[in-house]
Amino acid sequence: MIVKETKLKGCFVIEPKIFNDSRGYFFESFNQKTFNELTNQNVNFVQDNESFSSKGVLRGLHFQRGEHAQAKLVRVIKGCVLDIAVDIRTDSETFGEYVALELTQDNKTQLFIPRGFAHGFVVLSDTAIFSYKCDNFYNKGSEGGIIFNDKVLNIDWKLPEASLIISDKDLELPKLKDAKL
Repeated sequence: MIVKETKLKGCFVIEPKIFNDSRGYFFESFNQKTFNELTNQNVNFVQDNESFSSKGVLRGLHFQRGEHAQAKLVRVIKGCVLDIAVDIRTDSETFGEYVALELTQDNKTQLFIPRGFAHGFVVLSDTAIFSYKCDNFYNKGSEGGIIFNDKVLNIDWKLPEASLIISDKDLELPKLKDAKL
């Protein structure tokens, strides 16, 4: 497993070691001990989630506040997504900056997103199955978000805005400057 910290402190790209042969492939998608050692994090994941989406579906940018904040380890099982993590830690040198990474069924790359980040993704393939681990349980009262097209963030979602499929709830999210962090 290769672990590289992104420009955003505590946010890591994780590339697994894949073993291919005539039968297919095998890789270890998660090992708590190895993860903790290579990231220097002590994360205990308590919930796994999975979503299926069609091309152009944009989910995000979401986060949980306060004691219900969540760290996430995200990956794609099928298809391809552009995954986005935005640093919303107000005391961070990189507040308001983001990382963008294509996660695919072929590269099997994962992104670890620590607490204090907003997260979202858009499906670039015909369909995608997206999977993620969380280190805290979801709490409706602590959910927050940032509108996907905030001009200050200036995220290139790689698809024309008119082709995006976004929930009504996500279309009503505030800009970063107005978000309750």
